[in-house]
Amino acid sequence: EVQFVESGGGLVQVGGSLKLSCTASEIPIDEYAIGWFRQAPGKGREGISCISNADGSTYYTDSVKGRFTISTDITKKIVYLQMNRLEAEDTAVYYCAKRILYGFCAPYGTVPHEYVYWGRGTQVTVSS
Repeated sequence: EVQFVESGGGLVQVGGSLKLSCTASEIPIDEYAIGWFRQAPGKGREGISCISNADGSTYYTDSVKGRFTISTDITKKIVYLQMNRLEAEDTAVYYCAKRILYGFCAPYGTVPHEYVYWGRGTQVTVSS
């Protein structure tokens, strides 16, 4: 099954930082939009960030704006999510995926049903 591989999660204290990686060994990501999502226990999957590898534009949901940064290393085919000033509410399983057909992030947000090649996710736990 073709899918992304997420890594970099772990246990961190409130205020700490983590850098997640989304590796796409068999999936072309040039000229496509890649999104990061998270799912907390008992909640639905939430889109939190997107990057367009077509024009470099980015999108962040309000709850992570100013704390998280998304970036791409096209040579390595890795999309990163740098997470700073982590809060207990950031505890979740984090996933990445590719936007179907479009190379740009949607202006209305990062919506899960528009994305494919979901990986198994990486757990982020923020302790207070």
